Amino acid sequence: MTEDKRRAALESGLQDATRRYNEAADTLKTARETAAAAVLAALRGGVPPTTVIELSPFTGTYVRQLARGADIPPATTRRPPKRRDHAN
Repeated sequence: MTEDKRRAALESGLQDATRRYNEAADTLKTARETAAAAVLAALRGGVPPTTVIELSPFTGTYVRQLARGADIPPATTRRPPKRRDHAN
């Protein structure tokens, strides 16, 4: 194989790899947008945030950022009140 043919083959391989990379990036972007829309729909539909976080591909922090950006208020915490010791 001549040097020119070898170089052309390498360039062609690089162009193919770049095309596949860009296609994958576009696919990932679309999937991320779809998942974000599903997260927001679930939160608006009343699915508890902890469940949304468990089922989504995103971290809790990112789910909260999405929610706040979409004007979804924070969930109210429903922790039981602390027990007080009345044995004084």
